[in-house]
Amino acid sequence: MKKPYLLLTACWLCCCAAADMQAWSTYAAAPSQLTAPLVQPSMKTPLLNSAQQNALELTVNATAAQVKDIIRQVNTYWQTNNKAEVRSFWDNAAYHTGNIEVWKLLGDRQMLDYSIRWAEHNDWQGARETDPAKWKYKQYGEGQDYVLFGDWQICFQTYIDLYHIEKDEKRVARAKEVMGYEADSEANDYWWWADALYMVMPVMTKMYRLTGDKKYLDKLYENIRYSDGIMLDPETGIYFRDGKYVWPKHKSANGKKDFWARGDGWVLAGLAKVLQDMPEEYVRQPFFVDKYVTLARAVAKLQQKDGYWTRSMADPDHAPGPETSGTAFFTYGMLWGVNHGYLPKKEFAPVIARAWKYLSETALQPSGKVGYVQPIGERAIPGQTVDQNSEANFGVGAFLLAACEYVRYLQGL
Repeated sequence: MKKPYLLLTACWLCCCAAADMQAWSTYAAAPSQLTAPLVQPSMKTPLLNSAQQNALELTVNATAAQVKDIIRQVNTYWQTNNKAEVRSFWDNAAYHTGNIEVWKLLGDRQMLDYSIRWAEHNDWQGARETDPAKWKYKQYGEGQDYVLFGDWQICFQTYIDLYHIEKDEKRVARAKEVMGYEADSEANDYWWWADALYMVMPVMTKMYRLTGDKKYLDKLYENIRYSDGIMLDPETGIYFRDGKYVWPKHKSANGKKDFWARGDGWVLAGLAKVLQDMPEEYVRQPFFVDKYVTLARAVAKLQQKDGYWTRSMADPDHAPGPETSGTAFFTYGMLWGVNHGYLPKKEFAPVIARAWKYLSETALQPSGKVGYVQPIGERAIPGQTVDQNSEANFGVGAFLLAACEYVRYLQGL
């Protein structure tokens, strides 16, 4: 079977030979009237005759079909080899954010039922402490009293998505209780590590969509301003994992800024999800657009020639070799931006092509396992083994997000 990357290349060359590429680089229409889109629709029409157009469509459709087969292979392998009945902590919950995208794309009820079983096993809750006076978040913790800690809140993303599929109030009752408490609180220091920006930012926009209450958007803005103050590098627009890793207090093995790929993967993917649900007329929307575009462009410059991002992005020699979770989250984030007109296709298409080539030809194993995922941690560790057998739930979720968005990208060519 031909590799989807090779079919895409053939498709791309066909377009180049037959038409003005500018028309193809401006596919996406403006997503917002308030914030000027980065990609304006072209008035030119590709100079393809009907036979060329039909051939192009067949090539693109064949490639999209093959990517869907990859999605089925990866998700079937994961669900067959891992039980659904596990806790609702961040690593499991991150997988389910990918599985929900599989449902949206493929409509496979059996795969969706896996997420429903997981949610029911956890009684549609994160951490279960009932007394708000005992709720914690200011340091890492896995106990049931860490209700306000983002690693116990990412599950609400999937619960809310499942509620929209079948409206049962039980599915969102705990989300409303916990996130309502957080939105009404005076504290703004909830997100003190980069991962939280994926774990919780999209919960806030989903809560807005669920309730119509703008307080969730305002709290999202208030919280991320705190995050920016402690771990955003103003020179690049890239995040350090948390305040411990800010340069020059902390340096990579070769004295450089130590930007952790998975940490910034969480952020870029989280911003894409935020923009997906944030109303275009919201007064702070341009702030999030600018942050998203700046981060996407900064990250793209650090991609390795083989398509992946190393664990310490600005110092590839610190912990050399491929890593899948960060790469997949970046791929998803960039694909979403191109598909929705926030990122120019002409600029990002080569980055996406290299990334997908890595994901589909190196990370993906013949069995359907997704390899080269750095184990749970918070930094790039020199000498740590990351190989074809290094798999993790959150890495599979990231791969599924990227693959689903890649199908939409192909179908938009």
